[in-house]
Formats: sequence, C-alpha cells, structure tokens
Amino acid sequence: MLELLRKRRSIRKFTPEKIAPEAITSLIEAALRAPSSRGINPWEFIVVDNPELLTKLSKAKQHGSEFLKNAPLAIVVCADSTQSDVWIEDCSIAAIIIQLTALSLGLGSCWTQIRNRQHDIKNTAEIYVRELLGLPEQTRVECILGIGHPAEVKAPVATDKLQYDKVRLC
Repeated sequence: MLELLRKRRSIRKFTPEKIAPEAITSLIEAALRAPSSRGINPWEFIVVDNPELLTKLSKAKQHGSEFLKNAPLAIVVCADSTQSDVWIEDCSIAAIIIQLTALSLGLGSCWTQIRNRQHDIKNTAEIYVRELLGLPEQTRVECILGIGHPAEVKAPVATDKLQYDKVRLC
C-alpha cells in the first residue's frame, strides 16, 4: 500500500485508449467495498464513459474540470445526504479507494472537487452535475474522478519533501 501511495499523483492527461471492462468492474467493486460510517453506505457512483457526457462534465466548474473531456472514464461520487450526516467523509474515503485501485491497475486518475465549487455566477457545480445527470435534490455530489491510461509521467514526491513538521508524536 505504501508503494501505491508513493506513486499516486494527479494525472490529468490520458491516452485515448478505452478502459477494459474488467478494470471498470474492479473499480466498481473497490468503490462498493469502501467503508462508511455505521455501514450506512450512503454513497452512489455514476460511471461515465460516454464522450459527449464527459465533455459536459468537463464544464462542471469554472476551472479545474476541463481535463475530464479527454478522460475515457469518469466516476461521479455522490451520496443521498438524508441517509447520513457524514456522507462527505464516506464519499471521500470511497473516492481515494477508487483512485488507489485505479493506480494498482496501471491507470491514472485525478479528483475534481464539485461540492462547494461554482459552475458559473448563478449555479454551483453540484447543481450543474445533479441536473445534467438527473439526480434527485437530496443527492449531493462530492467529486468526479477522471480515470484513464496516463499520457504523462509525474515523479513521486521525494521523501525529504514530505511535511514532517505537520506530525507530532505524543
């Protein structure tokens, strides 16, 4: 696991190669195995490989989501907010598990924050995505994960660059 964490970087450039169906199945299984508070599992996952829909998702917020139009796959991580008061944490845990699973399969990924971000002056990114996907109002969107075969290589963060000053041993 530590080796995966060392290698994990935000990848925003992907080759046009499609994701194998077996890999998508593995990503879905990993998401569904994510822990959640009290085992409520409020999260929902919308798997998108339709290029037209990916292009629309790439316009979800004012900046930082553009790369989704060139991703062969996106997973929208959302939750029924009426089921759990910690849906944000549950979605976040599931999202990173999906990202680490993607990396273990040789894929790259990047998190696109949707919650608390603007689409335009009038609408939030969350409203935009919810309306685009036809989700009910109680479904809250945490993030969109862009996933694909990396078309860029990023070196791991060097161990001596880690912020050890943010760790306190007691």
